Amino acid sequence: MALVEKETMHISLSKAWGILREKCRQLPAEAVPVQNSLGRTLAEDVIAGRNVPHYNASAMDGYSLLSALTAGATPSSPVSFAAGEYEWVNTGGEISARFDSVVMIEDTSLDRKTGTLSVVSSLVAGENVRPLGEDVFLGQVIAREGDRVTPALCSLLATAGVKNLRTLALPKTLYIPTGDEIIPLEEWLELETPPPGRVGESNSLLVKGYFRNWAFPVDIAPCIPDDPNILKSFLEENRKKYDLILIGAGSAKGERDHTFSVLEDLGHPLFRWLLMKPGRPASAADLGGCFAVNLPGFPMSNAVILWSVVFPILQLLHFGDFDEETVLPLAIGAAGTEEVTLLSSYSSTYGKEEWVRFKCVEIGGGKKAYALPSGASALWSLSETDGLSLLPLETAERTKGTTVNLWLLRDIRWKERILFQGSNDPAFERIATFAKKKGGEVIFRSVGSLGGLAALSRGECHAAACHLLDTETGDYNTSYIERMFGPQADALLARRIVFFRQQGIMVRKGNPRGIRSVSDLRREDVVIVNRQPGAGTRVLLDFLFRGENIDPGNVRGYENCSTTHFDAGNKVLRGFADAAAGIKSVADALGLDFLPLAEEPYELVYFKSMEDHPGIAALLESLNDEGWRSLVDRMGGYRWTE
Repeated sequence: MALVEKETMHISLSKAWGILREKCRQLPAEAVPVQNSLGRTLAEDVIAGRNVPHYNASAMDGYSLLSALTAGATPSSPVSFAAGEYEWVNTGGEISARFDSVVMIEDTSLDRKTGTLSVVSSLVAGENVRPLGEDVFLGQVIAREGDRVTPALCSLLATAGVKNLRTLALPKTLYIPTGDEIIPLEEWLELETPPPGRVGESNSLLVKGYFRNWAFPVDIAPCIPDDPNILKSFLEENRKKYDLILIGAGSAKGERDHTFSVLEDLGHPLFRWLLMKPGRPASAADLGGCFAVNLPGFPMSNAVILWSVVFPILQLLHFGDFDEETVLPLAIGAAGTEEVTLLSSYSSTYGKEEWVRFKCVEIGGGKKAYALPSGASALWSLSETDGLSLLPLETAERTKGTTVNLWLLRDIRWKERILFQGSNDPAFERIATFAKKKGGEVIFRSVGSLGGLAALSRGECHAAACHLLDTETGDYNTSYIERMFGPQADALLARRIVFFRQQGIMVRKGNPRGIRSVSDLRREDVVIVNRQPGAGTRVLLDFLFRGENIDPGNVRGYENCSTTHFDAGNKVLRGFADAAAGIKSVADALGLDFLPLAEEPYELVYFKSMEDHPGIAALLESLNDEGWRSLVDRMGGYRWTE
């Protein structure tokens, strides 16, 4: 048993790379049949084994003959060739050694009775002939060490008689998912209601996807339970078969996290834990010629270690080295780089490198971005990410307006994209699909009604939506807009009521707590989930509380906030709360009971000066799209304006 040394615990990524460079050696080159060589990298120069073509070949359909005998041939004075003085030849056909040229069929006429061929053009030796070795000569270097075998090169190599190639060896990799909580993917997808505490084995799809992008093979093992003896036996059985083994999960300090201790028993630990967020629990070991990496179980942590540890190991085993400047953008599949300014401040942990996911937009001619949820388990935000940045160890705070360099993961339609900030509504968010068909793109950031208006006033979005009740007048939105934008609000802003929607209280099916009205929310046996400050739903709830003389401080769960209706509804559905204020469409979608409280206007707000923006124009056009309106009608809980 080899114990991990203190200096290899909690280390920086650059130090981990230094350890890997020292320990991981390039695999020996291997012979590959030419027909299996596509995509492989050549380990040495390749010499042609044949001439290409390997005979004198006709470049077209016609007749092969001696060019000297065509001297002076013209349409008005053709030259005649008797039978036996010429031969018919197809394109690519062999030319007899006694002939040196080919006349096009269009420049001839044949007397089929006598066999006499009349030629109306003069030829020179070699005309319309592909001579032996025209493309490639026997012994010529036709590909060089380090070249990647493309489809064209593969075809050429075969044509030139190259049977086998010496190529860089592809590392053999095995991924082992582990955990008692893991359900094999095939079973998971068939479950109607997954049991609590169990998760589907989806990280293998993440692993396979990146390995496919990198053009490296990977095998996926069956799920292994949280049993150190089973894992140890499985590793012993496979470490001679593979160059790299990835063990999924079991990387933390819990009582079921055995992976690192098994690696210690079987080989020599290289490092344990990185000064990186997410991805900190990762570790690596040398199992005697086979390298092992323990991937954290959370999807984002898993992806981060694939990029920053696994891909560099593959480069070392395959190429013998990697470029520290390019290895990470290559690993993540970056489409390019972009410098953006932050729409909001971002705090990170000092002393740790941090991977941050960003969504991007162009506002007022400047390219801007905001951070997406940063949790290690937040797979949705990874799939939504426009760009990634690895903040350095010394970063603690990036203030709003500072610049960040991103690796872009997709091509962004900067000129067509708009950012919506404001009140969350699942029906309105569905409009993005219809706007895209009309030449625009809408991205959504749910910050509440007040947050959306504030962002619009600061020039930090293109459009907002609100449903803010004025508790003094009973009207919606106007007083808030006037206070925020001043007397010029009517001149600056365009406003449009998208629809009216039903607000109420969402409770579990059957209403087990017997909640009948707002007054029941102050009961000791009732726990609610609220919306964030500034959300129109929270404003309404506070207004109703005042009407019932309810002190919010006496309502259990009042400070427990969700940023979307679906988040709040799911907390009720899963029993984390008994009730939540929300809209009927979400209650219907989640199978919750709904107690109606009010009908409110959901109003879109944007600057009139932005009406010609392709994204705004597409959004406004989509508001009248019958496909979108039909979808909203099916969701329920909405009423269109007259």
